[in-house]
Amino acid sequence: MAWWEGFDEIRLLIAADTAETGNDVGQLLSLRHPKSGNSMCCLLVNGVLQELNWFKQSYTSWFLGDYVAEDGGLYTATPVDPVFILLPIFEEARMKKGDDPGKFRLVDEIIFVEGYTGYQKLLSIAENCMQAVCEIKEIGSSKFFRLDDSKVLAWMYHKVCQLKQTLSTLDNNYAAREEKDRLIDAVSILGEYLDEPWLKLLSHRLRIDLTEATRKMSDIEILPSTTECNGSQEKSKSDNKTTRPGRQAKKPKVETESHNIREMFTRASSRRKK
Repeated sequence: MAWWEGFDEIRLLIAADTAETGNDVGQLLSLRHPKSGNSMCCLLVNGVLQELNWFKQSYTSWFLGDYVAEDGGLYTATPVDPVFILLPIFEEARMKKGDDPGKFRLVDEIIFVEGYTGYQKLLSIAENCMQAVCEIKEIGSSKFFRLDDSKVLAWMYHKVCQLKQTLSTLDNNYAAREEKDRLIDAVSILGEYLDEPWLKLLSHRLRIDLTEATRKMSDIEILPSTTECNGSQEKSKSDNKTTRPGRQAKKPKVETESHNIREMFTRASSRRKK
């Protein structure tokens, strides 16, 4: 059954085109958000993992052929590096205590997460992508993985440098900002998926103030992650608000700086996929 079958109603989805890498119809996966631990819904198509987010503006509708989506909501599927999603799982699996680096485990053992069968669907990509942040021991035909702090730090540092460089090419005014400010912005964006111990390690490596990066994280406007993989979404509080006839509803105020950072990050992700 295709991933879109079983939805209660027709919805609009904006997603990256992965047709060049195959003709897989894709699968909806229920996973744990690496930062909050809450359920999140992802789309796996042709080996590309994409995070599903739900976006809605008040007083809008979508005309989809003969169907009208009255609430104006839509889904966005944003490609995400699987390492972000798998990092907490591999951290738990190594069972590190103090100076003990932990245990080596088989990948199929590591990604067995009770209540989240979707991780089993990531087996085909987990072994390749996690080599960047793990030590590996081969015994016969089997490979055993253990998360390595130094490799994780190198991977995070590369992500920050890559993001900082990409954001700078999208806006001339942003590129003129000080190096420290651009590093803080990049860390704050990555911080949406990284736990505090990793952020502390990264901030120490970059010699930046973690408190400032944390403040940036609270300012950045992000799309809410989709928690249900059946197409249903709870109505937001704005759905229940009414206005007097003949008067236009006021648009919510958005932090200009954080909005620009989020917009540039989205454009950067799209550009890398072209």
